[in-house]
Amino acid sequence: MKKMSELYSLLGLCKKAGKLAGGEVAVENAIRKKTAQLLILAKDASANTKKKFNNSAAYYKIPLVEVGDKTDLGRAVGEEMRAIFAVTDAGFAKRLMELAQEE
Repeated sequence: MKKMSELYSLLGLCKKAGKLAGGEVAVENAIRKKTAQLLILAKDASANTKKKFNNSAAYYKIPLVEVGDKTDLGRAVGEEMRAIFAVTDAGFAKRLMELAQEE
């Protein structure tokens, strides 16, 4: 569980640093602009959302991790709920991916 709280804290830092796109539209834009380094998808995201972003991740060769739930992901960045994030910084992306894999 410690890894999850570290992951959530890092997401918050990422947002403060302006290196995080949250929500479907913002994430799609980051993917299209090729600034997305990592996609973070909530485990309880809808099947439709999962399919869409798994396909995008595969097509654009962007790593994707499924962690937490929409409420926890949203709370990590001071919002209600978030099903999808794009991390636009390589350093943040690398560390978040390590944490997600340790989880």
